[in-house]
Amino acid sequence: MMAVTDNNRFRAALVQMRTGRHVEANLATATELIRQAAADGASYVQTPEVTTIMELDRDRLFAECRSEDEDPAIAHFRTLARELAIWLHIGSVAVKVPDGMLANRSLVISPQGQIVARYDKIHMFDVDLPGGESYKESRNYRPGRQAVLAPLPWGPLGLTICYDLRFPNLHRALAKSGAKFIAVPAAFTRVTGEAHWHVLVQARAIETQCFMFAAAQGGRHEHGRETFGHSLIVSPWGEILAEGGTEPGVVAADIDLERLAEARARVPSLTHDRYFDFGIAETPPGAG
Repeated sequence: MMAVTDNNRFRAALVQMRTGRHVEANLATATELIRQAAADGASYVQTPEVTTIMELDRDRLFAECRSEDEDPAIAHFRTLARELAIWLHIGSVAVKVPDGMLANRSLVISPQGQIVARYDKIHMFDVDLPGGESYKESRNYRPGRQAVLAPLPWGPLGLTICYDLRFPNLHRALAKSGAKFIAVPAAFTRVTGEAHWHVLVQARAIETQCFMFAAAQGGRHEHGRETFGHSLIVSPWGEILAEGGTEPGVVAADIDLERLAEARARVPSLTHDRYFDFGIAETPPGAG
């Protein structure tokens, strides 16, 4: 099926993966699923966070990573986008940056194979979870400092990654700056995903009145940890338009921008911000 689009309608697809420790195998899986999405008519295809490698061993991770200009996987994805004539959004890849760290970087590639937007994940997932799981993303990754809008033919796409989902101010700022869609490619853990994934993605959609595109990692990975899966496409009204399970695959939905216009007309909350001071109330005499 050829992709059919106009200025108000297009097909969006999310590639759900179970990325392992070997870049070549992950690249082959991603390529197969991207081709499947394009064959189904998708004009915009998104992969999840850490598309090319999931590795806990720091030395091995750094040995496998390259700078953006030298990364053969990025070059491959640029060629693939051009071949398929799609907007290809690589949810994130780990790339080396000059300070000796890595950046968790999202890349939006045009149908001409050009990288039109880059976003480095701002919020670092440094947490200790119940059950003994511990994540210290800042040990390997340098946090980004800039919010980014990517220019799609149907309107601006706000870029976020995974843990950014928990920070509504970032999403609100993207929407106030013109975003019609917000991407949150992710690798939520099974524990946090079961508790919060659906409600957070839907809440961000409702708060920003944007479509949310959230490609996810899912299942038990080679390194032993589990991710939640359940890739989601959510409307500006908070409706789930498409959802994956825990297995690798593709989920897709037809996007109609009239839904966005309707949501913003019904509850125009993006125009209702009021600025306020903050004060601490005095304790009444005799209280306490």
